[in-house]
Amino acid sequence: MTDTMTLDSYLAAGGVLTNPSNVPPRYRAELMKLMATFVDSELAGAAGFADIINLGPGIKERIAAAKIVLEKTDHAHRVLNIMGEFGADTDRYANHHPWTARLGRDADIGATRSEHDMRLAVFNYPFSGWTDAVIMNLLMSRAVAEQLAEYSTISYQPLAEAFRSIAPNEAHHGDLALEGATKLIEKGEDQHMQDSVNYWWPRVAVSFGGDDPKRFEFLKSLGLRRNKNSSLRDRWSQKMAETLKSLGMKTPAQNV
Repeated sequence: MTDTMTLDSYLAAGGVLTNPSNVPPRYRAELMKLMATFVDSELAGAAGFADIINLGPGIKERIAAAKIVLEKTDHAHRVLNIMGEFGADTDRYANHHPWTARLGRDADIGATRSEHDMRLAVFNYPFSGWTDAVIMNLLMSRAVAEQLAEYSTISYQPLAEAFRSIAPNEAHHGDLALEGATKLIEKGEDQHMQDSVNYWWPRVAVSFGGDDPKRFEFLKSLGLRRNKNSSLRDRWSQKMAETLKSLGMKTPAQNV
């Protein structure tokens, strides 16, 4: 950054920041919110999958679920370390926290966050069994892939690098889900799977959030966003529709 260029101009022009010392307060606030949402969602997601490991129909499936739990927890730890560099109280994550807390299956909270933490709303809903968990993972892993692609280019370089290193693991979780879904199709679980698609689709879709033009332009000026939430959601919807079609299933809109 040149002496005559303001920090705002530097960021708007695509500049990057590399340590907490030169981060302005409003930038820090947005960065902390992004990181807290990711960390809390990963830990809540890991807790949910931990509860269904032993429901796996075979050893391979249980290993896959355990791998997801391990890696999501590790991803949270990587980003939590960066939060700690900004002075966040990381000890609260080591103490007892209701990561396993879930609402009723029929609850409908839209995009509302938990009163306990910053997890995405989708992680407040419980699994109804193994098949349901596989379908949720199939849908959510693709949503995470879209979000990580967006966040892997943000202007805070250490976090962007962390997200880039995390992305392949999260993509593999989607591969595991697709493999699991294929096996369930072979076992005649088609209707159960479609029911789960109908349940999870709107809950995953809302996790992208709505479009607030003024806020988007603000985040874009800080180098923290490039694409609108609706654009990410549309890409997810298109790719997931193709995946479901390959499995002989439909999106809720197609299933009317």
